[in-house]
Amino acid sequence: MSVDTVMSRIGVQMRQAICSLHGHDSLVHFEAGRMSLLCSSCGHETPGWDVKSTSARPQGTSRERRVVQMPFAGERHAA
Repeated sequence: MSVDTVMSRIGVQMRQAICSLHGHDSLVHFEAGRMSLLCSSCGHETPGWDVKSTSARPQGTSRERRVVQMPFAGERHAA
């Protein structure tokens, strides 16, 4: 094994150890037909979800999609 390979493995293990103490920096990660969470620090990836291009609504409904806007929790007002 080369020194670069050993140092790379040590670096990955250090980042994983830090994430195990403080939690992962998860970002949404998209692939073809799949969505998952990927840690930007150590590279840990969740099992993810299959995303299909078909609509989740049953066919035959002509209702328009409703948009619901949720209020901010603990909204602060500046003076």
